[in-house]
Amino acid sequence: MRRNITLAVDQELIGKLKTIAAEQGTSVSGLLRGELQRLVERNERFEQARSGALADLAAGFDLGGRTSSRDELHDREALR
Repeated sequence: MRRNITLAVDQELIGKLKTIAAEQGTSVSGLLRGELQRLVERNERFEQARSGALADLAAGFDLGGRTSSRDELHDREALR
């Protein structure tokens, strides 16, 4: 279901929007509707990527190998 909204825009901007809309074969309303849709879709993709990245971080990463104790990590003699 579509709903109308009211938007206050400078007259100069409206003129430029009409030119762009005409070049694209649409109306100013259609032009704005498309831009708003792209904004929402981009935000949804970002939120999905963010949720996935946070889930990966929470799960942790297996880098293989064995874990070392603090003493083994700081053993200076083994580095020589």
